[in-house]
Amino acid sequence: MIRPHILLVAAASVASTLAHAAPASMLEASNPFAKPSTLPFQYPAWDKIRNEHFAPAFEEAMRQEALEIEQIANNKAPATFENTVVAMERSGQLMNRVSTAFGTLKGSYTNPTLQALDKELAPKLSAHNDAIRLNPKLYARIKAIYDKRSKLGLDPESLYLVERYHTDFVRAGAKLSDADKAKLKAMNGELAALSTQFAQNVLHEANASALVVDTRAELAGMTDKQIDAAAAEGKKRGLDGKFVVPVVNTTQQAGLSVLTNRATREKLLAASLARGSRGGQFDNREVVLKLAKLRAERAVLLGYPNHAAYNLEDQTAKTTGAVNGLLAEFAKPAVNNARKEAAEIQKAIDAEGGGFKAAAHDWGFYSDKVRAAKYAFDASQLRPYFELNRVLQDGVFFAANKEFGITFKERKDLPTYVEDVRVFDVFDVDGKQLAIFTFDPYARPNKRGGAWANAWVPQSKLMGTKPVIANNLNIAKPAAGEPTLLTYDEVRTTFHEFGHALHGMFSDVKYPRFAGSRVPRDYVEFPSQVNEMWMAWPEVLANYAKHYQTGAAMPKELLDKVQASQQFNEGFRTTEYLAASLLDQAWHQLSPSQIPTDVLAFEAAALKKAGVDFELVPPRYRTTYFSHTFSGGYSAGYYGYLWAEKLDADTVNWFKENGGLTRKNGDHFRKTLLSRGGTLDAMQMYRNFSGRDARVEPLLERRGLTGE
Repeated sequence: MIRPHILLVAAASVASTLAHAAPASMLEASNPFAKPSTLPFQYPAWDKIRNEHFAPAFEEAMRQEALEIEQIANNKAPATFENTVVAMERSGQLMNRVSTAFGTLKGSYTNPTLQALDKELAPKLSAHNDAIRLNPKLYARIKAIYDKRSKLGLDPESLYLVERYHTDFVRAGAKLSDADKAKLKAMNGELAALSTQFAQNVLHEANASALVVDTRAELAGMTDKQIDAAAAEGKKRGLDGKFVVPVVNTTQQAGLSVLTNRATREKLLAASLARGSRGGQFDNREVVLKLAKLRAERAVLLGYPNHAAYNLEDQTAKTTGAVNGLLAEFAKPAVNNARKEAAEIQKAIDAEGGGFKAAAHDWGFYSDKVRAAKYAFDASQLRPYFELNRVLQDGVFFAANKEFGITFKERKDLPTYVEDVRVFDVFDVDGKQLAIFTFDPYARPNKRGGAWANAWVPQSKLMGTKPVIANNLNIAKPAAGEPTLLTYDEVRTTFHEFGHALHGMFSDVKYPRFAGSRVPRDYVEFPSQVNEMWMAWPEVLANYAKHYQTGAAMPKELLDKVQASQQFNEGFRTTEYLAASLLDQAWHQLSPSQIPTDVLAFEAAALKKAGVDFELVPPRYRTTYFSHTFSGGYSAGYYGYLWAEKLDADTVNWFKENGGLTRKNGDHFRKTLLSRGGTLDAMQMYRNFSGRDARVEPLLERRGLTGE
């Protein structure tokens, strides 16, 4: 997942100044944001950044950028590409520095002071952004350039930049009347505040919803070390003698696969499902209703029937019909597969004399039993072969070296915001440094859930900047001295997020607007999903899948079983994802008059209408903790993972047909796609890479949905 920057203005940049004199800074010289970082590649000076630096830095950043924009909008010279569009690309130097650092900390290492500031800043930054996008003089200059763009002799990237700026401004409301602009500004400010509130509620509720039990016996099935960790968590929370199991991002929880006590499993899943809808100060139901209504009203104001129609117009899918068609195509076969899997689970329960009907909290526990029976192995057998450092260096980095020729060297001299963050220099084939890569693997109570990538510094030839790219995961940190052993899914996530990192590190564009993964939301997951293919590629797997104690390679028979079971539980995985995607669309395809009054009732009705209301497979995210869509930049866009997977599955076939993991293939992928950022239409970029449009058949085959 790509984590969007807090700043929304199109003119975000990293360094340099306007052609005119830059506004004199009023920020104290002792503030680390006063000047660009002097560390390599403008890497953030985390050792100097403190809570108290952000408020004055944001205030000054807004003042400076407003003056820069005023210079551009009020320039008495006729509008040109250089004095308007390029000038905007150069603006916002301080804003980009402070917003990037703030966004990083509020996601990865937040605290009450930052959370309070985030709430205070959200409407102010929204108003600041609107002041730029809704400036009539500025839009008039952009439109003047846009109208004569074909006669300006611009190179393709510059021409596309003009077109994107015009689109950005029109979609932001530049053509509205003054009265409607005032309405839009009020809406945007309230939406920003509500999204921030939703995100903070999700984080607080995850901590407040932890499972608390009284005895070790109730956690039977967990390892002794995991139970000890639960006891330590209880003590940390002032619950001496009790055991606390935190609830994480998604509906499904790791404990559901191992807990032998059925009542404990039921309590754990119930705690997960109830997040944000059980009353109290972190309940998100009213927040959701307000967000949905305001988004719908804003869409109508901008000339669209609903929020989804507005958002999708600027994605590769283009229309709600295209998205609805994709999700509907998968829904019935996915649920059919899930029902078949459920029947096998019921057989496993009956074979043990369980005497009960399978429920959602039984799925993880008994599906592992079914897997063991069908393929003679369970997922826990893999973990000793998936030690984190080996996965990263001998797996992820090894594959990148084979595919692209790049190399990595860890460094300890650059500061980090928490000791767990690792930093690597990345070198290109010619030995020159290409980027800096940072890796923050562990979960923390003050870190949001999930996994994501973001650019601390985006690449840009205009700004003379090279990329600093960060990956974040949420792996449980082991006790001191213990190895970090990953699940199969955690290994896949590590490869996935590094695919985003490659997109940022290989960026070779002129303008910041197009750097790295600044592409349509339903395309951004494509390169990261492609990178997942290398996790099980024989040459790569053999290099990293070694027992953490003995160094012995994963036995071939175990590997064969892993490969044979690739489509196992695919009905469940597809159905839970589709349910969340369909909820996202259901909320955002509503008109203002259709907004319901009961969140959970609407959710149930939407799932039933879409045919994915299978009680044994709850949505991957329920509405009240669905951060992707209500606070994370994926509103009406969660379908994008499946949309991008169509391109991914087709690309995996392309690699296999052309010789697999080779430098020739990697160089072609890099040249035609990864390096291009957002410099041209995304689907044209794909055609340039593959020579044709993507086919859906490889995805259907991968998901086990053929022949239905």
